[in-house]
Amino acid sequence: MTAQTPILPVQAILRRLARHGRSLVIAVPLWWLIVFFLIPFAVVAKISFAEAIIARPPYSSLVDWTSEGVLLLKLHLSNYGYLLEDSLYVLAYWSSIQMAFFSTLIALVVAYPMAYYIARTSERRRNVLLMLIILPFWTSFLLRVYAWIGILKTNGIINNALMSLGLTSEPFIMLQTNFAVYVGIVYTYLPFMVLPLFTNLVKLDNSLLEASADLGASPITTFFKVTLPLSVPGIIAGSMLVFIPVVGEFVIPALLGGPDTLMIGKVLWGEFFNNRDWPVASAVAIVMLVLLIIPIMLLRNAQEASAEAAR
Repeated sequence: MTAQTPILPVQAILRRLARHGRSLVIAVPLWWLIVFFLIPFAVVAKISFAEAIIARPPYSSLVDWTSEGVLLLKLHLSNYGYLLEDSLYVLAYWSSIQMAFFSTLIALVVAYPMAYYIARTSERRRNVLLMLIILPFWTSFLLRVYAWIGILKTNGIINNALMSLGLTSEPFIMLQTNFAVYVGIVYTYLPFMVLPLFTNLVKLDNSLLEASADLGASPITTFFKVTLPLSVPGIIAGSMLVFIPVVGEFVIPALLGGPDTLMIGKVLWGEFFNNRDWPVASAVAIVMLVLLIIPIMLLRNAQEASAEAAR
């Protein structure tokens, strides 16, 4: 009967880590979501059921003790009712969703040819083009938006170029319009659409395109019958990365938009910092999050269905 080789403490620790490795990997993003999403969400949800008061903090407590020692829980649903009574909030939600939808659509139309060309070009040129796509992230987001003010204003680069070429006698009014907001949003979020599309298109099997051509399909038919259906997961991923943050965008509408540009981010800012009505502002944020969950779930289900169909 041979004696068993004793397991060193280090080996025992490594084996234990291997057994629990999956739990450790899941624990990191799980705690990240708990600390930076669930806890702030719970705080905002709590404030949304409070009442605005002139104090610090500027909202009432949800828990109160009576003289008899009874614990009272006071939830004010009037903040959510106020959002339905005032047409400003309904219009702001609708305007934000509408602007996010068309911005995502424009970004998709612009980004798809770019991603397709990058995926089909040589590897050396591909790295250069990808670097040019990512290059704007090396500059401050705020500075890039400010740069568009100098480009779009009445005496800016575009109007000066058009007037010097004799194409117009008067400058076009582009700044502080919805057009400027669309330009700023599409420019800012275009890389978020290009990169998922490129990742999807670069994996496309060239033999499928060759088989389609051998069967007599034209390049246009091959694109709509083969390339486009296989790129649906990339389209969905890029659309999610653009649509979701644009709904709550504040900086671009505030700098490039005019007083008529109504988006829920500007309304949310006004309630928090101008009106100091934290309960109503929190209710606005909660409703915006609920509205965003619906397209997220729909796009997620469509992405899973597309992935299963591809298998």
